Amino acid sequence: MSEIRVTVWNEFVHETSDEEVREIYPAGMHEAIAGHLSQQEGLSVRTATLDEPEQGLSEEVLAETDVLTWWGHGAHGEVYDETVDRVQARILEGMGLIVLHSGHYSKIFKRMMGTSCNLQWREAAEKERLWVVNPAHPITRGLGRYIDLPHTEMYGEPFDIPTPDKVVFISWFEGGEVFRSGCTWTRGKGKIFYFCPGHETFPIYHNPEVLQVIENAVRWAAFAGNAEMDLQAANVEALETIDS
Repeated sequence: MSEIRVTVWNEFVHETSDEEVREIYPAGMHEAIAGHLSQQEGLSVRTATLDEPEQGLSEEVLAETDVLTWWGHGAHGEVYDETVDRVQARILEGMGLIVLHSGHYSKIFKRMMGTSCNLQWREAAEKERLWVVNPAHPITRGLGRYIDLPHTEMYGEPFDIPTPDKVVFISWFEGGEVFRSGCTWTRGKGKIFYFCPGHETFPIYHNPEVLQVIENAVRWAAFAGNAEMDLQAANVEALETIDS
């Protein structure tokens, strides 16, 4: 079986401008995620950031990507529409997309969802418990009944997203809110997973269970559909004789 080619994309803004974030992720959140994935069997991993040529997501890079992970927060508006167009086209062709934390408000996620993707939030360093509500799903492989994170940013309902194909995790927060914190969709031939944890001022991407979820999601999202079936619009000949 061929390797799954993964591109870990991060806007890489907070780590270069905020000393608190830089202390947690000196090489960037993308390197923390990629560092774990690159040690796993069957994964070939590269990183990409907003400040690279073509924002790190050229046609060539995307053509060589089976699954793209996306973290963004402070620079959503700086992502070119042309970049979003390229990523969307690859998702529809079969590339997987893993959207992390504040990437819920990225241009690409909002485009693929077709909604505002608005939610409630509170940054109070409170406890989050992510309950596994779909233990049969491949994204939960190797996990227990829940994941406890001692300090997180709260994301709460209502979360303006289309009804997910599957809800994999539901989070409870110390302040009382709940949130659909792990959800999947299919768009065209591509699989999409949104995963809530990951605020930049907390060391969440050093947590082994969080990294396990991301690894599981990458393997789940890798294209395994009908590569030969063309989803492009076409004027086709009838297969049978039409008796008008």
